[in-house]
Amino acid sequence: MSGRVEGKVALVTGAARGQGRSHCVRLAEEGADIIAVDLCGPAETINLYPAPNEGDLTETARLVEEAGRQIVTAKADVRDAGALRDAVGTGVAQLGRLDIVCANAGVLGLGSALELGITEWREVIDINLTGVWNTCQAALPHLLDGGQGGSIVITSSTGGLKGLANAAHYTSAKHGVVGMMRSLANEFGSHSIRVNTVHPTTVDTPMIQNEGIRRLFEPANPSPTRESTAVVMQANNILPIPWVEPDDVSNVVLFLASDEARYITGVALPVDAGYTIR
Repeated sequence: MSGRVEGKVALVTGAARGQGRSHCVRLAEEGADIIAVDLCGPAETINLYPAPNEGDLTETARLVEEAGRQIVTAKADVRDAGALRDAVGTGVAQLGRLDIVCANAGVLGLGSALELGITEWREVIDINLTGVWNTCQAALPHLLDGGQGGSIVITSSTGGLKGLANAAHYTSAKHGVVGMMRSLANEFGSHSIRVNTVHPTTVDTPMIQNEGIRRLFEPANPSPTRESTAVVMQANNILPIPWVEPDDVSNVVLFLASDEARYITGVALPVDAGYTIR
């Protein structure tokens, strides 16, 4: 089957790389034009892994165009509601409509609850929870104006279904978007706007594949590698894999965005290799 979102327009935040880039490309392969938004820079307190940059967003645009679709890119911070509204409005003006929203932008924050500072707490909550709210609020008027319904897919985490130690701010935000999803699903269902969350386990992206994260998983190993960390990460999952691929998550996003999922709303859908049933 092809053309599953043919003629539709999708907004993707956190689009410069990782899951966001993968979502842009997968949706484009199935016929959607893309509005791609990313901060393209570092968050103040997130130093475990390198931040995306404008070159990363340019590469996402190249890949979408290579798939034969149009893309409008914007450098904007999801914490800035005004900038986000402007970015979405510009994209809709150029591409003509909005049908799909992937509220994907997020950061990984870790730290002991006894040592977590208020600045770290606020930044993760502001990006991972308020940023999703800003995305939905910027997009909903365009979905309503289209009069054809739509699909909002929010990226949560296994940390949105289970309590993760040493990640109280991250876990709180990822649980929070589930409540937001359920509320919006109830409020806008009569307009045929569906709202769901996806909950990935560890995903093979730059957020995970870096020295800082490897050292956290293997503190006793002076030289952790991709291969050695994979052994540790695999122990989290029921299925015998250390992580899922970005495409595994993108295929679920595509399904929820397509008419194949036309009667699915208010669902928290794990893509987790069994992690959350442990």
